[in-house]
This record gives sequence, C-alpha cells and structure tokens, in this order.
Amino acid sequence: MATIATAAARCSSPTRRQLLTRRRLPFSVSFSSAAPPAAVAGFGWDDALRVAGDGGRGDVSDLSGYFRKVDSCNRGMDKKGDFVKFVVEDQVVGYIHKGFAEHLRDFHDVFTIISGNNGSNTVENVSLQSSLRTPEDRTHAIGEVIKSLGEMIPGIRNELYPVTSSYGMPVYFSLERAAAPYFGIKPYGISCKENIIKECEEEAGIPRSMSTNATSVGAISYMDIEGFRYKRDVLFCYDLKLPADFLPNNEDGEVDSFRLIPVPHAANIVRRTDFFKPNCNLVIIDFLFRHGYIQPDSHGYLDLLQSLRSGDCS
Repeated sequence: MATIATAAARCSSPTRRQLLTRRRLPFSVSFSSAAPPAAVAGFGWDDALRVAGDGGRGDVSDLSGYFRKVDSCNRGMDKKGDFVKFVVEDQVVGYIHKGFAEHLRDFHDVFTIISGNNGSNTVENVSLQSSLRTPEDRTHAIGEVIKSLGEMIPGIRNELYPVTSSYGMPVYFSLERAAAPYFGIKPYGISCKENIIKECEEEAGIPRSMSTNATSVGAISYMDIEGFRYKRDVLFCYDLKLPADFLPNNEDGEVDSFRLIPVPHAANIVRRTDFFKPNCNLVIIDFLFRHGYIQPDSHGYLDLLQSLRSGDCS
C-alpha cells in the first residue's frame, strides 16, 4: 500500500495510513474528550499510540478535541488593539505591538514612529524612513536593528522571509524568520512548490524525483497573539503519494522521529493529546476533512471547517 503525506511546508500526514513527524516539545494527554489535555511528563510515541488505539474511549463524532487544537493556534484576539499598522510604501505589511514599537524609536534612521495628534506620545503606526528606497537597503537596515535588539528576539535562524502586503504582491524587503511575529508579517515564501521540495529533502529525505509530484490541496490560516508577537500564518497544504517501502530520514535535525500509523490513530492523537506541534494539528484536521474522516453529521462540522481558516488569507 502506498503512503500519502500531507505537507504544509512544516507538517506531514495520509489516506489509510499516515506518515507523521514529531518535534521536540513538551507533550500532554487526556483520555477525556470533555476536558483539556493534562500534562504528562515523558509522553512518547508508545503512549500516544496507546491512547489512539483505545477505541472504547470517546465518540468519534465528538469534535471538541479538534476545536481545542484550533483554539490553541488562535489566541489573544482581544489584544489586537495593542498593535499598530506597519506600513511600507502606503501598504500595510504587518502589525507591531505598541510596546515593541517603543524599542524601535532608538533606530530613527530606520523607522518612522507616528504618534497621535492629541499631544500624547502614543504610537499610531510605524513605517520605514524614506531614505531606505530599495528592498536591499531595507533588508540590511532592519537586519542590523534585529541584531541590536539581541535577546529581545530569540531564536535567530539567519533565514529570511520576503515581506509583502499580500500573497503574490511585490517584495518590499526580507526579514529574519524569528522576527516575523514581532513585525506581524505574513511569512510567505517566494515559491510554495520549491519550498515543499526543499523541506521534503531536509526534513524527511524525500528526493526531488518524488517531491515534485506533490499536489496542492488548499490552505489553512490562523492568527495568534502572545506578548509582542502577532503570528498571521497561512499554510499551503500539499498531498504527496509515497512508495509503500519508502523510509523517511531527517536531514536537518529538526524532526525527532517518524512513525507510520493508521489515519484514525492520528486523528485520535490530535483529539486526545498535545503530542503534535500545534499548527501541525490543523494540517492533520484539514486532511481528515478532505478524506472523509470527519463527517457532516458530526455536530459543529461547518464551524470546525471554517475555523481552519481563522486567519487572513490574503
């Protein structure tokens, strides 16, 4: 039997059996579909599969576990008022927390901080100095600011994201990946297909001869606010059919392990545990919809389907 992997540049999953990756994160589990997962130390694949295979617990039509996973990626919407527009060439490219904007005041040769007209010093919006006219100039200048901010932006990866006002529009500059949520940009890549090919090779050792067959199947989106960070992510989903004897192998050290499991087991792991990375859960839920594992007669079907695109798909 062939294996189908569903990818969103960072995630994977299938039809009757599912190829899944696991990241190094703290995990938790709950056997109750009515309560949020409870933290359990050292929870691993064996534990997850034990929970997944316990068919006597929970109702497969109960979608509450899936709703909790969607909610975990869409937090802090009551804090949107704490953010101001980040404007480049009269286009909104992101949103910056007013508190973070105060730290940008020191870099007056890079940023223009617009304050209110009522005599207060309250930040109204942030833009770039007009002297930074080219994408290259802006990329370099903002990169130097990020270096200067030091530990305020942790996890620097020296990986740049192009910054646009919306998908497919001109690139105004490129921004360090770790800084993307601090500027509230949408981290679109230049080419979805090329990124899929790249990530397939790096994260699962899937050769280009296979990954070029990946099929676009849609997108999911979410918006998450935590502190100074505003994530506005759109994940483009792809399905890829793999040979039955293919063995994945991580090449970049970012994946903890792989396991081939039945799709219903993967669904139960999502519903009942916190074993998978939060946004990977959304990719798997989308897969379950597309392949008929979540049925229309389940209470909340349309609400859950709509919630997978809670973010701004523009």
